[in-house]
Amino acid sequence: MEAPSFAYSASSSSLLSLRKTPLSPPRLSCFGNTKQRNFSVRASSSGDSVVTLLDYGAGNVRSVRNAIRFLGFEIKDVQTPQDILNASRLVFPGVGAFAAAMEVLSKTGMDEALCSYIEKDRPFLGICLGLQLLFESSEENGPGSNSNLLPMTQLPLTLASSSSDRTALICAFILSTAIGFPPHDSGSAAIRQFLETAVKGLGLIPGTVGRFDSSNGFRVPHIGWNALQITKDSGILDDVGNDHVYFVHSYRAMPSDDNSEWISSTCDYGDKFIASITRGNVHAVQFHPEKSGGKCWSLYFEKILESKVKHDKGGLDTILCTSSVSQKPGEVKASKLAKRVIACLDVRANDKGDLVVTKGDQYDVREHTNENEVRNLGKPVDLAGQYYKDGADEVSFLNITGFRDFPLGDLPMLQVLRYTSENVFVPLTVGGGIRDFTDSTGRYYSSLEVASEYFRSGADKISIGSDAVYAAEEYLRTGVKTGKTSLEQISRVYGNQAVVVSIDPRRVYVKDPNDVQLKTVRVSNPGPNGEEYAWYQCTVNGGREGRPIGAYELAKAVEELGAGEILLNCIDCDGQGKGFDVDLIKLISDAVSIPVIASSGAGAPAHFSEVFNKTNASAALAAGIFHRKEVLLLFHYFLKS
Repeated sequence: MEAPSFAYSASSSSLLSLRKTPLSPPRLSCFGNTKQRNFSVRASSSGDSVVTLLDYGAGNVRSVRNAIRFLGFEIKDVQTPQDILNASRLVFPGVGAFAAAMEVLSKTGMDEALCSYIEKDRPFLGICLGLQLLFESSEENGPGSNSNLLPMTQLPLTLASSSSDRTALICAFILSTAIGFPPHDSGSAAIRQFLETAVKGLGLIPGTVGRFDSSNGFRVPHIGWNALQITKDSGILDDVGNDHVYFVHSYRAMPSDDNSEWISSTCDYGDKFIASITRGNVHAVQFHPEKSGGKCWSLYFEKILESKVKHDKGGLDTILCTSSVSQKPGEVKASKLAKRVIACLDVRANDKGDLVVTKGDQYDVREHTNENEVRNLGKPVDLAGQYYKDGADEVSFLNITGFRDFPLGDLPMLQVLRYTSENVFVPLTVGGGIRDFTDSTGRYYSSLEVASEYFRSGADKISIGSDAVYAAEEYLRTGVKTGKTSLEQISRVYGNQAVVVSIDPRRVYVKDPNDVQLKTVRVSNPGPNGEEYAWYQCTVNGGREGRPIGAYELAKAVEELGAGEILLNCIDCDGQGKGFDVDLIKLISDAVSIPVIASSGAGAPAHFSEVFNKTNASAALAAGIFHRKEVLLLFHYFLKS
């Protein structure tokens, strides 16, 4: 596997610079000249350049690791509660579901160590769930979550003697939480009782974390780029306040009189929620600075990690921010959630065994030549890095050979994620081959284990295709949520915001809607025999096999099973460059309350405007026009201006 083409240099003054080669002039620029991501960051110049990282064993924290290392800091992983108490600066990138995280923290004794560390006002940064866990309780996995958690196995989660033992123990606990192995001692009764009530947090900040209300028309999860409204003159957010930052969450903490002294910024999404807190040396954010692009994450992390600490008369540590205040509280107005533009890379092995980016024409990825070779549009790591520099809001990898090969043995794809996440600081999604599997030796791997490997390698979200179709068919047939499908297991442990369901439908024209029992739509362009209606048949195995379920029925079912987002393709439009299937996208985006990503058919900037204006799509994805440099990928600066 070839390493990324980005280059770093370190001078004697500990400067780290990201050198970026100029872009070649595009054939077509969508929105004129727009600034590329271009920044430099400074490593620690103090004697202590170590950041202690609390990784409790679930989700993607690789991007946070890469961001910290990018700034020139060393990382010390927490192995025992004492490591927390000994830390000079602590970062807690919480990921996954609230209940699973609190159980791991309490079983390992790290909850008490965290509380002690934070109560002493020592340098701390919590991210996403790392903010939510500071509150008194959460509805997630509690009575209002509708997550149907199965009983957990009571495991002896005492701290193991080695890092590998401890990691294995935590992973085993998380897996048992999701799969629902039968309990084997009386302790499980207490766990069941715990899950039937609101889940208790660390209790450091007053308030309960609740789920967003989707009844007001807002999509849940809240995924994408939104603006902050600064409420406290902290200095930390000076350079971030004017930019949009990246959120991905279904639950949020609400401001109140009881917690107002903690709040440093809020965000507006249906209602106003807490986007960040600051008090003394303690900072936490609901957004992801490490996924918010060059300027935001570099400046925010640098200010937090470079903050100098002194003891005041009361014995507490106080952060001294060296920058002047350029943003006054309340100066930034709340903004609606920006539409996202996603660069997609279809990745597969060519006939020589090399992993390449390809692009299909109605899912056919081979050139129409005598050699019939796989269409090769470039190397995945290089293209992902280029699209990040050009301004992509997200990058999505689809491993289109995943249905042939065992995912855990697909080491090149895992390496693609690892290399990409070192330099690309926007969300990464990977799909293809995420399913239960029994290997040739008889060893069984759950889809949760497969997904976990992708998360640990740098993925922020995983995409499920064929497996979700089978799960939806069974659910619609029986009306029962078993809790054992790939979709249910992964969303329960990592949260539904980490799970995308990819739907691959094709049009089936009918003369009369009553000809079928599935949901039909009046199409803008009649069929070959003048048909005015069509239903959209779902397919599996790369579009080669049709199933007796429509895209509408599938979308409704997977939302109930735990999907947090839908990637909506269309075989008829794929590779045609004539625009998205607006009829299909409107049908599905009106039917569900989770975000829908429009895909297949983009051939010009006008196609993005059309799908955003005529449907409720939250994002649009394209591949070929970016690979061929027909459109310069600088959309998100325009859309968030």
